[in-house]
Amino acid sequence: MRRQAAGLALALLLGVFPQASTAQSVVQKTAIVTLDQDQVYLGTQYGRALQAKFEAESAALLAENRKIDAALEAEERDLTTKRATMTAQDFRPLAEAFDNKANELRKAQEGKSTELAKSRDADRQAFFQAVAPILGDYMVERGAVAILDKSAIVVSLGSIDITKEVIARIDTRLGDGSKPAAPNPLLPNPPAPNPPSPAP
Repeated sequence: MRRQAAGLALALLLGVFPQASTAQSVVQKTAIVTLDQDQVYLGTQYGRALQAKFEAESAALLAENRKIDAALEAEERDLTTKRATMTAQDFRPLAEAFDNKANELRKAQEGKSTELAKSRDADRQAFFQAVAPILGDYMVERGAVAILDKSAIVVSLGSIDITKEVIARIDTRLGDGSKPAAPNPLLPNPPAPNPPSPAP
């Protein structure tokens, strides 16, 4: 379902770039081209940087969860020891307080996990938004009317798969995502802005 949604999102994004460039075709015209979205994401410097960030945040959250679990286990053992020297009436408030504390901590950690997943999905969406103009330019150059995810294709000619070319172009223009996008070398330089009119 997520791959279908991603494919639909990609199609919608590309739909806003029907006139992405006026460059002349440099490759054989093909109406339909394919790419592997996961390979594009994980095969580019930008996508790998986002994935590395997610993995680092996931590892930090996992370490935090283990630390909390260890602390709760130690506190539970301490309560078990105290139980032998306390009446049920005196012990009950301590047990209830511990249960409430454990539930609140685990609820908070589950919330962090949910937010981390949302952040990962947002990063992936931002990635494909950033590369949409690049894909739009490539479509125009190739004379393509659509880009389909490779996983949705049963049989195709290898020549319509643009994954490797797209990865190389994204790396050239976006790098790891920390720098402004480089201009498309196949497009003419934009005209310089008109200088401001002199004040009367």
